[in-house]
Amino acid sequence: MSELWFFFEVLLSGMFAGTMYSLVALGFVLIFKASGVFNFAQGTMVLFAALCFVGFLEMGLPMVVAALIAIAIMVAWAFTVERLVLRHLVNQEPIILFMATIGVSFFLEGFGEFIWGGDVHPLNVGIPDDAWFVGPDGAMMIQQFDLSAAVIAGLLVTVLALFFHYTRIGRALRAVADDHQAALSVGIPLNQIWVIVWSVAGFVALVAGIIWGSRLGVQFSLSIVALKALPVLILGGFTSVPGAIVGGLIIGAGEKLAEIYIGPFFGGAIEEWFAYVLAMFFLLFRPQGLFGERIIERV
Repeated sequence: MSELWFFFEVLLSGMFAGTMYSLVALGFVLIFKASGVFNFAQGTMVLFAALCFVGFLEMGLPMVVAALIAIAIMVAWAFTVERLVLRHLVNQEPIILFMATIGVSFFLEGFGEFIWGGDVHPLNVGIPDDAWFVGPDGAMMIQQFDLSAAVIAGLLVTVLALFFHYTRIGRALRAVADDHQAALSVGIPLNQIWVIVWSVAGFVALVAGIIWGSRLGVQFSLSIVALKALPVLILGGFTSVPGAIVGGLIIGAGEKLAEIYIGPFFGGAIEEWFAYVLAMFFLLFRPQGLFGERIIERV
């Protein structure tokens, strides 16, 4: 019986970790749905948003004020990217937009270090990190921090899924992703749509940065967290908001269970590469992911 409770503890721990991956993946999905391009800068946006938030906290500002200023900065960043980069690349090939986001990423990382420095910033926003023991004789442990992160991610996914499916802006976002020129021809304001979606992605990046920063401290390695979001996107689908959560749960639970039950046969450290191997199999047999849209091109 204790082995069964241990299995459920590992499973839940992995799923909670997966929700934190999903928070980063959500930003990728938002940009991809609006522009049809993979935003390489999303991981750096997570870092920069968290740096702004913790930087204003260290200045002595209240938490709510620091969060509002950080959101305003990410909205201003969305306007800047649209004005200086995106509007000049309308209807260009996806690879050109992708390369542009790489340049945006390096600029934002350097700008963040110039403004806030390269030190690690500890962050405590009051999320409880105590352990709950459940089951017979407290056989299974649940971290309150992990549960809180899962609830936050679930709420974000619910709101964003409703936004994309039931609002006029959400429908416009999907139209823009399909064809820039066609969207412009029917009166959809492409520039405004891009500003909106980059602003929402900036807000999601702030939430992800606060949660990851509370766990690891706000440091420049946070931008590398985006690498763990790639398998999540491949599994869930680049165009699916709920898929970001499902993919995160699969990746998180899978790598924890694999580390415990398969890792000893491979010498350990299977958690570092399990997600990428799983993603590779998805690319071979279902490249659009579990919830992604199958793209059929006629020639």
